[in-house]
Amino acid sequence: MAHPLDFSGKAVIVTGGCRGIGRGIAQRFLEAGADVVICCRHHPETLPEAGGRQAVFVEADVRDPDECERVVDVAVERFGRLDVVVNNAGGSPPADSATASPRFTDAVVRLNLLAPLYLAQKAYAVMERQPEGGNIVNIGSISGLRPSPGTVAYGAAKAGLVNMTQTLAMEWAPKVRVNCVTAGLMWTPEVENFYGDAAAVKRVAGTVPAGRLGQPSDVAEACLFLASELSGFTTGANLVLHGGGERPPYLDVLDR
Repeated sequence: MAHPLDFSGKAVIVTGGCRGIGRGIAQRFLEAGADVVICCRHHPETLPEAGGRQAVFVEADVRDPDECERVVDVAVERFGRLDVVVNNAGGSPPADSATASPRFTDAVVRLNLLAPLYLAQKAYAVMERQPEGGNIVNIGSISGLRPSPGTVAYGAAKAGLVNMTQTLAMEWAPKVRVNCVTAGLMWTPEVENFYGDAAAVKRVAGTVPAGRLGQPSDVAEACLFLASELSGFTTGANLVLHGGGERPPYLDVLDR
């Protein structure tokens, strides 16, 4: 009997798989034996690799439905199938909610909500024809589950991503399972730029009950689980990875 986390012979797409959390996800699927396609807007200096295999890179902007279709076509042409899609590409720089331009807001929503939908649609067209179906995992953010000051469009888009996950899971069952991983405070090489410096990152990490920021490997393991038969009865779920959550402000007021 094959190990449930053995993805040998499986084809996986990871958007935004060139760096940060996406790269960690791509690396983990390669380690599990999968053939992996990653897409980003710019070619990285190095590609994820494991077991003598390297991820296939496609330069693409997933905000464009035609580009999404091209990424799926590359995976199918290269590997003859498509088993897993991880919609990881996303993010937003901070912007004042009162003055953020319509163009900026539109770009953020397209990247964090519409792009995952476009790619999911293209992937479903392939997966629903396969006897084994397929799995789609959307990467959300804790910003979609609580107020998101300074990133209102991002938070709203990630909230919509959870609803999209639930809706597609219901429509596409039982052939294609669709789940979401909502990431809490995470460490990536870019996080110091966001928080200011290493000392600030350490202070932020100290607010997490688990005592640390999440790592790309934490998200990667969750994706591997949700894409495997270990979660065969799981669809429409939102797995929240936040290390125990964020400390309620009232505790500081009460000095507890």
